[in-house]
Amino acid sequence: MLARTKYLIGLLFLISVFASGQDPQFSQFYANQLYLAPSFAGATEDYRVAMNWRDQWPSIPRVYQTYSFSFDKAVPNFNSGIGLLATYDVAGSGDLSTTNIGILYSYDIQINDDWHIRPGVCFKFYYLGLDLNKLVWNSQITTGGTLPPIVPPPFDNVADIDFSTSALAYNDKIWGGFTVDHLLRPKTSFWGDEAFVPIKLDFYGGFQIVSRGRLKKKLTEVMSVAANFVYQGKYYQSDIGLYYYNHPLVFGVWYRGIPIITSQPGDAIIGMIGIKTDQLNIGFSYDMTISNLITSSGGAYELSLIYSFTGTMIKRGQKIHAIPCPEF
Repeated sequence: MLARTKYLIGLLFLISVFASGQDPQFSQFYANQLYLAPSFAGATEDYRVAMNWRDQWPSIPRVYQTYSFSFDKAVPNFNSGIGLLATYDVAGSGDLSTTNIGILYSYDIQINDDWHIRPGVCFKFYYLGLDLNKLVWNSQITTGGTLPPIVPPPFDNVADIDFSTSALAYNDKIWGGFTVDHLLRPKTSFWGDEAFVPIKLDFYGGFQIVSRGRLKKKLTEVMSVAANFVYQGKYYQSDIGLYYYNHPLVFGVWYRGIPIITSQPGDAIIGMIGIKTDQLNIGFSYDMTISNLITSSGGAYELSLIYSFTGTMIKRGQKIHAIPCPEF
């Protein structure tokens, strides 16, 4: 039975290389800000390193594992920020993998005493790989041994380049922006067919309901409402939720789905708990499935780790205007 399951999963992912795919999505989208939008590059008073891991549908063996690493820093003398983002997504028994490595730049424009606009760009390298030796073929599991062996046609792993851009507007309590990704539409076919990653549109924003208290110039209690809407190809996703921070603990709960448009009540209810200190943020979340996959998927687990450390430019008294969005 296990061999049959591996075969079916491998076959599904082999077929998928001919179709347009979608990007992985993180439930803790503000804990991976550079993945959300290049406008967030350098939007911190410190140097910042972030690591994220997501395990989607763990009840199905070897389905979706996503890893992300980012580094960014402010460049106050030029009202700018720079960053590096690497993501690795692997799926299926054949290790169908997607790797992206990008360089990001953002520029902060203060339009009046309250509002800032922050455009950003990202240039990235795209790589698609598949290990056919790890797939289980029909000829390997048939009991009679009468079927001829399956020999897959030769193929090359896919390498391409990509580009994304974004814009973010914010003041001390409100933020909102958009990202347009895959503008160069990188190739997704191992055999040279006309298959490309579809353009992705991402709209996000929110506002602080409660913000009070000060500890080393930072708020000690914040309650925020945040939303994120993603559209890519024929796929769309909507997240809306509530974050509550009371130093040093952070709690979050939000809903994923569009029940008015779809026939299902939604995709998931997500709960999150985290710890936020001056230098270290740790967040853990779980997606509880509420769609038709509720009995088979196992939901999704996600872990985020953000470490910040102060640079010499900030120590000399230069100030970076903080974006009020959550960090989980």
